[in-house]
Amino acid sequence: MKVFDGLTVLVVEDDWFVRQDMVLGLQQEGWIVLEADTGLGALKLLRETNTIDLLVTDIRLAGAMTGWDVAEAVRASCPKIPVLYTSGNPDNNGRRVPQSIFLNKPVTPRELILTCHRLLPSRKS
Repeated sequence: MKVFDGLTVLVVEDDWFVRQDMVLGLQQEGWIVLEADTGLGALKLLRETNTIDLLVTDIRLAGAMTGWDVAEAVRASCPKIPVLYTSGNPDNNGRRVPQSIFLNKPVTPRELILTCHRLLPSRKS
């Protein structure tokens, strides 16, 4: 059994190639992966699915919402969900929610998986 079998991650990334790389890496680790290319799409998935264990979001997204906005909205309805921010732009510690990590892009699949382990240490076998 893989470490994260049965856990669900929501990946919010507007670059299809980057998103697919993340999704594939997470699926190979045993995650159930939901994906959205906009903040509004992510919030729609959140409303439809009450079992998200981790949010991975780009900061700059297509549409009106940023990744900062997505994380704040997700935390308003699910306060304990860990958040992994990714961006090619500088971090903004003032916008980060508690229990979150920021990774500079490009993010390797290994770095993504190791960071997921850090955010959900109680899930390790």
